[in-house]
Amino acid sequence: MAAHSVIVKRWDDLTTRELYAVLKLRTDVFYVEQKVDDSELDWRDAEPSTLHLWIEEDGAPVAYLRVLQDAEPEYRDARRVIGRVVVHPEHRGRGLAQELLAAVVERFGDESMLLHAQSYIVPLYLRAGFEAVGDEFVEAGIPHQSMWRPGAAIG
Repeated sequence: MAAHSVIVKRWDDLTTRELYAVLKLRTDVFYVEQKVDDSELDWRDAEPSTLHLWIEEDGAPVAYLRVLQDAEPEYRDARRVIGRVVVHPEHRGRGLAQELLAAVVERFGDESMLLHAQSYIVPLYLRAGFEAVGDEFVEAGIPHQSMWRPGAAIG
């Protein structure tokens, strides 16, 4: 797996071009490809503590995720929440999501983290030190599994 430069920015640091490109990637995959029926824009992107991480190729994002910080943990002590993990269809299978997860773990590995994985991709998160918690559930019409990673986990 070749390492790419991971871009990390907060909302106020995003250019309008970067914001448009990230939202285009997210909507192309979640709405057009996966037919997600929930709202994509929830204002969590704009929170001062939210980090946006992505990998670009040829000037466009091909993989993206965001990291939120909740005031109260949803599960155990996990206040960091990874979400909106997306890879452009033409770039899947190349380990780009793993690279983004590794960047998050490098930055926040001493903190517990939570995410809600689409069930088919659970193995990706298991490799990053997450463990499945609770029962599978349906969110936005897609089966999901909550996953937790303890702080300072070895993964």
